[in-house]
Amino acid sequence: MSALGTHILVEFLGCKPEILNDVSVTETGMVDAACRAGATLINSTFHHFSPYGVSGVVVIQESHLAIHTWPEYQYAAVDLFTCGDTVDPWKSFDHLKEVFEAQNYSAIETKRGPINLLTRVEFDLKGMRAEAQKNFEVDEIKYKRNVWFTDKDENQALSLRYTGDVLYDKSSKYQRTRVIDTYAYGKTLTIDNMVMTTEKDEYHYHEMICHPVMLAHNEIKNVLVIGGGDGGTVREVLKHKTVDKVVMVEIDKNVVEASQKFLPTLSQSLDHPKLDLKIRDGIQFVEETQPGTFDLIIVDGSDPVGPAEGLFSETFYENCRRALSDHGVLVTQAESPLFNRPAFVQLNKSLKSLFGQNKVFTLLVHIPTYPSGTWSFQIASKNEFDPTRVNTEIVDQFEQNNVLRYYNQEIHTAAFALPNYIKKMLHE
Repeated sequence: MSALGTHILVEFLGCKPEILNDVSVTETGMVDAACRAGATLINSTFHHFSPYGVSGVVVIQESHLAIHTWPEYQYAAVDLFTCGDTVDPWKSFDHLKEVFEAQNYSAIETKRGPINLLTRVEFDLKGMRAEAQKNFEVDEIKYKRNVWFTDKDENQALSLRYTGDVLYDKSSKYQRTRVIDTYAYGKTLTIDNMVMTTEKDEYHYHEMICHPVMLAHNEIKNVLVIGGGDGGTVREVLKHKTVDKVVMVEIDKNVVEASQKFLPTLSQSLDHPKLDLKIRDGIQFVEETQPGTFDLIIVDGSDPVGPAEGLFSETFYENCRRALSDHGVLVTQAESPLFNRPAFVQLNKSLKSLFGQNKVFTLLVHIPTYPSGTWSFQIASKNEFDPTRVNTEIVDQFEQNNVLRYYNQEIHTAAFALPNYIKKMLHE
């Protein structure tokens, strides 16, 4: 051995930007690269930055592998440092070149710690080791991962640490659907790198998009759910005994499949006999629906981008109004007034112009994993229905029978109380 270690500095050029911007693929590639080199894994820490780029390090018993990516330039800078003769960093290099689909590269190898310039000294570590043994026993080296998923825009972000494994990952012509297992919020459904729902806080959203309106109305029989492929909204709707039939229209079968495989607490009602599940475009479905068909339409879509963009159009809501029965009600997720003020305000304005100034109500809910933590639903009715008023005895009995975790009669009243800044936004 002529040196203590081999250090390779690599620049990968012409890489596939989608790969360089994917923290999971990058982390897995780096870990696999270390294994192919014959290294012993200690831990990995990887993070996705806003708006793009991944940084990470894989610590190995024989030193480390580190990376930072610039997807916008199709460029990755990689640092491969291994000690001893048993690990070959060039095997790591070969693997990463394939993973990143690099069109070109430059690499410099440097021998670190030349033996002929160093003098070995002996020193006693017995005391130090003995002291350490009092605190813990180490039977074997265990590999630990520290990988972060980030839901972000250009101004803010939410990061969740997860196991590093992607349980589900499929792309349709509409979007990319993934399921990851986070430490703080359990299994998490994401679409195009946005958090859709998590096992830990999903009930905040799903209970509040259903129960305030349904219990205040208490005569809803036919329900249409647009979106909601995870199944959480249908699960809550079907807790109401008045319901005869639910039609759910989800544009992407992958969302349903992912939920059924990995989110059983949400998807448990997707095979219910009262449910008619259709995989098709909800916007087109509403357009083709006969007038007066549904007592309740719930729009459980994602942010107004991609296939969900049309769910925020005035034409769509005019078709929803037409599809409602005379006593029908519409509920739609309405974004965060803090995070997406333009969409929140415009939706409220559109609904008031279609249904009437006094027939639209705004409801607020706390959802920790959604941008800003404050989310909203907007409610519109064809008649003089007032969702703020509810029979407290009915609510109490329903809450007890169904063991609800978020909604109760106090929450019902409080959710319709709007802060002054929101009243000003909506001119109320």
